[in-house]
Amino acid sequence: MFARLSTYQGSPVPPEGDLAALSEAIVQQVQELPGFVGVYYLVDRATGQARSMTLWQDEQTMRASEERAHEIREQTAQREGQRIVSVERFEVAFSHLNT
Repeated sequence: MFARLSTYQGSPVPPEGDLAALSEAIVQQVQELPGFVGVYYLVDRATGQARSMTLWQDEQTMRASEERAHEIREQTAQREGQRIVSVERFEVAFSHLNT
């Protein structure tokens, strides 16, 4: 499995702000890409810094999604008043979730 980690900077988010309001539409766009496994969105409300991590079956499908992922990232950042700080790619060495 591989991961793309995008870092954003925006304005602080009020405690009562709804971070999930637009997430369904964004996730739906990314879900349509071949090899998509999952996504996490992390935010520090006080600083406005955020990270999204998308998970992919393998490096090939992650690389094949680059162009469309870039478009989605740019559109989302612009709409949310954020700027994209960095985009990094990693191999997932291991994962564990208690559900």
